[in-house]
Amino acid sequence: MANKKIAITGIPAADRLLVSSPLALFIGMLLDQQIPMEWAFRGPYVLRDRLGGLNAKDIAEMSPSAIEKAFSTKPALHRFPGSMAKRTQALCQALVEDYSGRAATVWTTARTGEELLARLEALPGFGTEKAKIFIALLGKRLGVAPPGWKAVAKPFSDSEMRSVADIYSPETLEAVRAWKKAQKARGKSKAE
Repeated sequence: MANKKIAITGIPAADRLLVSSPLALFIGMLLDQQIPMEWAFRGPYVLRDRLGGLNAKDIAEMSPSAIEKAFSTKPALHRFPGSMAKRTQALCQALVEDYSGRAATVWTTARTGEELLARLEALPGFGTEKAKIFIALLGKRLGVAPPGWKAVAKPFSDSEMRSVADIYSPETLEAVRAWKKAQKARGKSKAE
């Protein structure tokens, strides 16, 4: 079912990082708000270059001013670099505390979709909708399919081209954009 391909950023190396680094995927999803998807999911790639690596323990232990500088250096990683630097550090701290810094453990040890949803909702910066989209992204793009994942990820687990979980090519990126634009014109959310 999953094609293990993500094509969001417009930079092949940045897209490959999202597939190969669970932490990069988490950070991209965290940044995906109030900025274009490409920019959000490109953020981990740029952050890795600025920090000389992408490691949850290292980020968790950085001084707040150092992580903020990494986010704020032009071009900034987000429209709100200071607050997103804090959220990224809080996410990494939670991953270190609860999952020994191994981001993939969040899903590799989840026995059910319900457990995975609860784990994601407990992480800083992940509300219910973001957690559902992330589960759909894991299921559709990476083949992470604990029992019940489709039910807890609804409606993002369906075949509608509605979220980042559905993007694996430039064409699917445009299809998702068109769908979101049409939903907005009808006064509906991406979950409807």
